[in-house]
Amino acid sequence: MPEHEAAGSPGTPTHAVRDFLRRRREQIAQRWADEPLFRTVFTVSRDEAVEAGKVVVDALAQVADAQRVEDPDAAGFTGVREQLARMGAARSRAGLSTTQVSSELAALLPPVDNLLVADLEGEPPERLRECTTTLSVLLGTLRLVAMQTALSEVQALIDRQRLQLLEVATPVIKLWDGIVAVPLIGTLDSARSQGVMETLLNAVVDQHARFAILDITGVPTVDSLVAQHLMKTVAAARLMGAECVVSGIRPAIAQTIVHLGLDLGTVKTRASLADALGYCLHELGANIVNVTPDGAGHR
Repeated sequence: MPEHEAAGSPGTPTHAVRDFLRRRREQIAQRWADEPLFRTVFTVSRDEAVEAGKVVVDALAQVADAQRVEDPDAAGFTGVREQLARMGAARSRAGLSTTQVSSELAALLPPVDNLLVADLEGEPPERLRECTTTLSVLLGTLRLVAMQTALSEVQALIDRQRLQLLEVATPVIKLWDGIVAVPLIGTLDSARSQGVMETLLNAVVDQHARFAILDITGVPTVDSLVAQHLMKTVAAARLMGAECVVSGIRPAIAQTIVHLGLDLGTVKTRASLADALGYCLHELGANIVNVTPDGAGHR
């Protein structure tokens, strides 16, 4: 008989494990409901935990039926990934580390293994060993799937928080009708510089701004890529009909721009945000009055 046919025969360890899982579905789910992973996640009722356990058992049986006990991408795991993600997230919110969640997943094997050994009582030792090994591999793959899913959820959360931080870190302030400003603080990298460009250009459109002030007083230094991004931001704002004024250039940043040979001849620069705002107001035809103790005077 060809090898692939032998692997699919009812007597193979994988199919023996499949039949065991289907036969003992209720008992396995009942035992899992008492394990910390299920008990602490499904707190509404024990029946809820039991039903969740049955879903996982069904998935394992499907994977065993497909002879893919070592494959975390097996189709049988698709239906439980979302549930595993919710369970992992719940345990993480409870303060457990990834290692502790992994340990709780590993604790699902002994109750099932004990049932399998009792179920195969009287079988030859070699047969018992093959079946328990197959079950161990299958539960190990489930553990891997759960951890992969949990890590994906964590990464997605990190990405969302990173975007939120970028939005907070690049606020757009309307200083006057037709004047917007983006005060930057902290280190700039290429990703954040790209975000600054998008934020500023969107503000130019939304506010119908004629002037956009890019204040980098709070930026200690920039590298060559960031400096080029800033220049592109100025050029892009000009293409959209707004004049971009760069204020607060520190000596170190000025030296970087000079060393890079970037031409700032067409870029308006001012020493401070106040100076940049004064320039924009003057260009708009507004009179700036400087109030002194002796009275008011035009500036």
